[in-house]
Amino acid sequence: MSLDDVLARIDADLPAATDRLMNLLRIPSISTDPAFKADCDSAAQWLVDDLKSFGIAAEKRTTPGHPMVVGAGGDGARHLLFYGHYDVQPVDPLELWDNDPFAPEIQDTPNGPVIRGRGAADDKGQLMTFVEACRAWIAVHGSLPARVTFFFEGEEESGSPSLIPFIEENAEELTAELALICDTGLFESRVPAITTMLRGLMGDELTITGPDKDLHSGMYGGPAINPARVLARIIAALHDNTGRITVPGFYDGVPELPKGLRGQWDNLGFDSAAFLDGVGLSEPAGEQGRTALEMIWSRPTCEVNGMWSGYTGAGFKTVLPSKASAKISFRLVGDQDPFAIRESFRAMVRDMLPPDCTVEFSPHGIGKASTFETTGADFEAARQALSDEWPHEAAFTGCGGSIPIAGHFAEMLGVTPMLIGFGKDDDQIHSPNEKYDMESFHKGIRSWARVLHALTK
Repeated sequence: MSLDDVLARIDADLPAATDRLMNLLRIPSISTDPAFKADCDSAAQWLVDDLKSFGIAAEKRTTPGHPMVVGAGGDGARHLLFYGHYDVQPVDPLELWDNDPFAPEIQDTPNGPVIRGRGAADDKGQLMTFVEACRAWIAVHGSLPARVTFFFEGEEESGSPSLIPFIEENAEELTAELALICDTGLFESRVPAITTMLRGLMGDELTITGPDKDLHSGMYGGPAINPARVLARIIAALHDNTGRITVPGFYDGVPELPKGLRGQWDNLGFDSAAFLDGVGLSEPAGEQGRTALEMIWSRPTCEVNGMWSGYTGAGFKTVLPSKASAKISFRLVGDQDPFAIRESFRAMVRDMLPPDCTVEFSPHGIGKASTFETTGADFEAARQALSDEWPHEAAFTGCGGSIPIAGHFAEMLGVTPMLIGFGKDDDQIHSPNEKYDMESFHKGIRSWARVLHALTK
């Protein structure tokens, strides 16, 4: 099958493709706000109608929340699953937007034209890069080069409450050889990337209680235990002087970075000094002897996300607090067991409590890390396809955050996810004035056409 003809079709159809994206962006599909329930339904229906317009059998599937969109087309030997989400974040604070978030515009910037509007990058623009690649392929060849299942969610930005039950109920239909996900970005806004490592997460909130009420520090300071001091000592003990985390058994299941992947990351030319300077810092922290990219992508962390105790209002109050609290999160990698780490962390805290102090814990999210094997032919074929489209050679990268859908596909369906996206660092996703570069949209469509060709030729 001719790839060149598909790429030419994409180029010629770019104005119409942009118009279609603008129409989707005009729908305020904010999933977390019940006031926009009808709009989420409208966005799902828009996608169903659009898929049908170029020959994909698609339908809207009801859930207890917002609908799923499922479509199927193509008759190739391989079966590919593509996932994206049509819901968007709220737009607040509205006054910080330079235009109506749901009246998208093409704007000229010093770095080229951009599509400005809520959902432009996260995830409607990204989702439509794959849809448009498939549209062009069918227009040229009459069918897709593989059997493709389209799976679009409407609750990703609100915790995906309907996702796991839906996957369980439709596992046979959704199970494929490979799952393609477009919800990531270019490395440093220039290098095409396939994300192959996603860190897991375990969060815990603890509250230490000493006296049964706040006390006058002049009357009780000294003989009475101060929970704030106890909490401070526990937090300080979570890391040693080299930056390593001291929770017993914490590093069980943490792998070392493969030599080949380390070389790829070194060749990316990541400027850690500039990275820190961008947020007003100058000296790297964390584990000694590890590069910044290693620490972000392939090493686990323990961070204090919040801590409070006693009087924190204006002025001064000489109080000895009854309680002290903190929120602690752990980013996890490799085969670390988040449940075992939670229990070990809690046991460590309890062991450090002095007499007259008790502790209560409240869990906040838990999930394993995901690592995808890159030595297979599919990953290298896709990497080369991206390299053929962009000025820089594509790389296998990690991600400091978590993308739960990738883990769900791997664990629930046994399907290997391949995460490819074209967002840039300054897209301002979840923030006012979100945008998606026209280059990302155009070359993203061309990239997916190349990847489809590479995976099926």
